Amino acid sequence: MRLKIRHNTQYTYERPVTYGLQQLRLTPKNDHNQRVLDWTITIEGGQKELAFQDHNANHVDLIGFSGDGHTISILCEGEVEITDTSGVVGKHTSPAPCWYFQQATDLTRAGNQTRKLIKGLSGDHAQAIETLHTLSARIRDAVAYDTGHTDAQSTAEDALSAGHGVCQDHSHIFIAGARALGFPARYVSGYLMLNDRIDQEASHAWTEAHVDGIGWVGFDISNGISPDGRYVRVATGRDYREAAPISGIRVGDHGTEQLEVHIQVQQ
Repeated sequence: MRLKIRHNTQYTYERPVTYGLQQLRLTPKNDHNQRVLDWTITIEGGQKELAFQDHNANHVDLIGFSGDGHTISILCEGEVEITDTSGVVGKHTSPAPCWYFQQATDLTRAGNQTRKLIKGLSGDHAQAIETLHTLSARIRDAVAYDTGHTDAQSTAEDALSAGHGVCQDHSHIFIAGARALGFPARYVSGYLMLNDRIDQEASHAWTEAHVDGIGWVGFDISNGISPDGRYVRVATGRDYREAAPISGIRVGDHGTEQLEVHIQVQQ
């Protein structure tokens, strides 16, 4: 399947930003089941300083902005060809070793809520796929998809306690549970073509767990499936912070900040 994507992010500040730097993880990955045919990033109100590949094999563009402008606009657009592999990404190839994805982070640290969630599940790799799908189903039962109850700083334990969350929270809970069972697990940020509309207000997030003899396998907890030809992998990491589409710092008293995101994904 060939998908066309247009992703516009705009920051508007009450007063000009003295200086700022942002890391953009907005370029899709090229791998065995995903081929980037065309991709461009256009910056208004700032300039690209450099580009590099991070330890998660993510393409990162570093942009700087300063001066009299009140608005920073980032437009990404292009086409990606996807081969449906039923969620199987394959062998581990990123610079970070596989054991790196067994390490807990502040957002994915397993606590009492996570331990209750995985009670009775086995870390036996012979039953790995069944176990991980069961974990995914338990998360959907325990945490209803609902906005307004969590934010970007919420942990897996926070979302489990709240009983509500979004795809980021579902992913962090799955990662915490999978790691507690002994599976390396990582966060994936990217795009999902929806069947009922083209326009979207946010990108999507899901997870991948590493299974012996198979490699990385994807799980979209929020939708209860493994990724298919509608999914575009952009960035991976131990949690949201390592795979965030945009992150950075600003210097100066810029007053209030307004963020607008417009995404289109279509075949």
